[in-house]
Amino acid sequence: MGIAEVALHTMPGALAAHSPASNLPLVADARRRKRNADLVPNARALQGLLKFPRLRSVRRQCQRIDDLASVTEGNGNWVKDAMNNASRVLDDAGMADQAVSSNGGLNGNTVKPAPQRRKTSSVEDEAWELLQESMVYYCGSPVGTIAANDPNDSDPVNYDQVFIRDFIPSGIAFLLKGEYEIVRNFILHTLQLQSWEKTMDCHSPGQGLMPASFKVRTIPLDGDEDATEEVLDPDFGEAAIGRVAPVDSGLWWIILLRAYGKCSGDLSVQERIDVQTGMKMILKLCLADGFDMFPTLLVTDGSCMIDRRMGIHGHPLEIQALFYSALLCAREMLTPEDGSADLIRALNNRLIALSFHIREYYWVDMQKLNEIYRYKTEEYSYDAVNKFNIYPDQISPWLVEWIPPKGGYFIGNLQPAHMDFRFFSLGNLWSIVSSLATTHQSHAILDLIESKWSDLVAEMPLKICYPALENQEWKIITGSDPKNTLWSYHNGGSWPTLLWQLTVACIKMNRPELAAKAIEVAERRIATDKWPEYYDTKRARFIGKQSRLYQTWSIAGFLVAKLLMEKPDAARILWNDEDAEILNALSTNRKRGKKVLKKTYIV
Repeated sequence: MGIAEVALHTMPGALAAHSPASNLPLVADARRRKRNADLVPNARALQGLLKFPRLRSVRRQCQRIDDLASVTEGNGNWVKDAMNNASRVLDDAGMADQAVSSNGGLNGNTVKPAPQRRKTSSVEDEAWELLQESMVYYCGSPVGTIAANDPNDSDPVNYDQVFIRDFIPSGIAFLLKGEYEIVRNFILHTLQLQSWEKTMDCHSPGQGLMPASFKVRTIPLDGDEDATEEVLDPDFGEAAIGRVAPVDSGLWWIILLRAYGKCSGDLSVQERIDVQTGMKMILKLCLADGFDMFPTLLVTDGSCMIDRRMGIHGHPLEIQALFYSALLCAREMLTPEDGSADLIRALNNRLIALSFHIREYYWVDMQKLNEIYRYKTEEYSYDAVNKFNIYPDQISPWLVEWIPPKGGYFIGNLQPAHMDFRFFSLGNLWSIVSSLATTHQSHAILDLIESKWSDLVAEMPLKICYPALENQEWKIITGSDPKNTLWSYHNGGSWPTLLWQLTVACIKMNRPELAAKAIEVAERRIATDKWPEYYDTKRARFIGKQSRLYQTWSIAGFLVAKLLMEKPDAARILWNDEDAEILNALSTNRKRGKKVLKKTYIV
């Protein structure tokens, strides 16, 4: 059962194809018609450009998100490309109210003139202007921001789409500026996409999966040469490189939903029945029973920000930190009802187990590393010290020299006989933000970043991971990925968007001077370099060789960092305080010590 079968409030006009079981008359609601060609002087010129027969003015008849009381399930398979740049032509004719909004005009089928960017008085002013230019409209309302908006990029691939994870810093920036509409629209429209039929090679993933991205397309309606309709075209990973489902999308969606309510004061969105149902579907998908013995989420490689093969399959820290944060956020927002009791009980149990597991087994500092160095192996018992049978020879020579005497961090991954000792920035920073890390561990992580500033920040914050894979290890783990070469992209590249997570973590731990130092480093060159997606080389000296320019989350990440430094209290919309119930449970568990087991027999 999808959200459509239970929702009381939802969005109109996004379904181009409906499931056979549906008989709800939403097609008419999705149609936008315009018939007065005289209103658009350049309509004939657009006909050839957009390859639509005799395109005339298209009058929208979209309804507001709240106007409909039901939604149908369908699939998002569209054949024809969008009409991209009509809104600019119509705006020039003074018809802003009839603008044909699309995906920002970054489709390879149209030619987009380079926007005239005015000179601004500061880097921050320029960033706000660029963020506004990246906004995507659907039915005349803003619904997100495209991934990158480089006017000189003739082949944007999928960077002209609205990505869930990429929009998070944009959404936070808009919230901090008091512009709530775009975030509200984004939350509700992506929720509608959750109920899409998702199939690849005759297989469908579990219900509750949120898309990786979506695109606004304008397509002609069959049988009426003068009518078009706007549709939202989602990608759940079936078109992505590697065909990997985005596990982090639903987790980020829950985190943004909570931030919206806290910042705007509008709790009506999270209390809607369709929103509550969507949240429960995400939680049920994440909390589903499986074969795993651990409380961590088991995922494939490339299912988060690192969306290419980088050896993070299993239980990567980034997913666990977002999972923990999303569970805490959802617990705050779930409305109490009889049907939620079992879900909330499972949620609480998972929070306690996950917190203990990460704090106990993922943490490394000089003392813990020395313990691992002295581990005994092949221990068969209930009270084994080396529970995961980690071989001491796994400790790499680089780590022995790199780990500072003061400081520590959570390792990137833990599986039987395997510890990934790489430092992953997002996972560690969000462990601080979500209080997955203890207060001591949180300070230790920031101590490490400060101590290893030349490695993790250098000339542009922040390394996505450290160190980079090289030589034979790079060939085996990445499959010789030409994009993830040494100190590039996900393999040790520097990503400016991580600046906002660093800022939230520093403010939470009352160490804003560390964030201010990183912002100062970024501000020196990020605008001059045209807001790259990432930087290459060990010290982040070069713009990434395949880096997109005017990358929206680089822009938004910088803005959020600046805004939070001006108003540190606003960071509270993002972080989770340490949970007293979890603390008590962990404390009780430690006081009990080892279990005294009754004599057992193997039958």
